Amino acid sequence: MAEKMKEDRRSRLGFGSTYRKGSEQDLDQEREIQAVLGGQVWMVKPEKRAEATHPCLWMQAGVANFKNCNNYYDCNTCKYDLGMHKQVEKGKQMSWQDAMRRVPDMDRVCRHSLTERIGHRLCAYNYECASCDFDQFFEDVWAAKTKTVPFEIQNVKGFDVPVGYYFHNGHAWARIESGGYIRIGLDDFALKLLGKADALDLPLMGNQLDPGKPGWGLRRKDNNAEVLSPIGGVIMEVNSKVRENPEVANREPYGDGWLFMVRTPDIKKSMQQLMTNTDSLDWINAEVNHLETMIEEVAGPLAADGGYLQEDIYGNLPDLGWANLTKTFLKT
Repeated sequence: MAEKMKEDRRSRLGFGSTYRKGSEQDLDQEREIQAVLGGQVWMVKPEKRAEATHPCLWMQAGVANFKNCNNYYDCNTCKYDLGMHKQVEKGKQMSWQDAMRRVPDMDRVCRHSLTERIGHRLCAYNYECASCDFDQFFEDVWAAKTKTVPFEIQNVKGFDVPVGYYFHNGHAWARIESGGYIRIGLDDFALKLLGKADALDLPLMGNQLDPGKPGWGLRRKDNNAEVLSPIGGVIMEVNSKVRENPEVANREPYGDGWLFMVRTPDIKKSMQQLMTNTDSLDWINAEVNHLETMIEEVAGPLAADGGYLQEDIYGNLPDLGWANLTKTFLKT
């Protein structure tokens, strides 16, 4: 099982290279790439299964030799896609659509299959995507409503922190999705801290969020907590399951418990203000240490080994104070 998970993870991240120590005799051969490090010759050979982590449509159609997508499959705002289409208009480049029209009928798969976002599906519209009902459904409905699942989760003293997600210091998370959407949620720390909510006051579709400003809220009996928005943008989709049953967020904060989807004009600039990977792990660790200090002031010393904190921390220790917790950790 562990090997299967490792292989699945590796297939998502792409494959790399093998290497060995070389000698002077190896310098004349061309099957491997030569590199010198610390006075030692190393022979590097790309693995046969090496592939793009996020393959670009132009590469998959055979027009570009190697190109990873760096715009989250939002072709409409992609500078590379725009540049390639300009070359096509000048007659200097074949379009990816024309390249696909040249392949045998049974190999003419949907552009979303080409970029490996869905399984095998044949194109029924001769690559006239603007006329395709499925293309519109995939971009506007399916991709927005379908949950994401972290491929790896780190655990910090009982609190889950997914790899590849971005975090705001008010304990909201963000993840960039296919088509340039950004999925937003509340992290595991905040949900375990405040316990199961009676209701989540989520924004309406079409509303504008401002980064660092209250964007939505959580209610538990007579207590209310506002949550700061990690980024700015327009609400494109709201998770009705969580609105109807807030417990879903506690049960699966990074999957079915997502809250809403946002569109922002500048993804990279928006995400630069947030924490990811190592920074988020260090931050959560510091937050847990702070929480443990607060608990000891109310309930006395914790176990010598620290242990794991239980879910519904506020419910078990109401003397911590709702207002105190939300001000300290949610920054509101």
